[in-house]
Amino acid sequence: MFNVKVKRKGQMTIPVGLREKFNLHEGSLLEVEERDNAILLRPVSPLEAGKVVGKEAYNQILRELETLRKN
Repeated sequence: MFNVKVKRKGQMTIPVGLREKFNLHEGSLLEVEERDNAILLRPVSPLEAGKVVGKEAYNQILRELETLRKN
């Protein structure tokens, strides 16, 4: 188990061991779900993300995430 601190804009750093284990890099998409009074983060593969929301919507999500990161 890891403890992480939530920062000013709701950001947190995923420990390096977990990023490596789940092959997470800048721009990786995570599904966030509330389950049993907990927050569950699940990696979403680019192929899976494209199937779920469609390619154009997926690209727009990536652009919006990039904008949020810059702020």
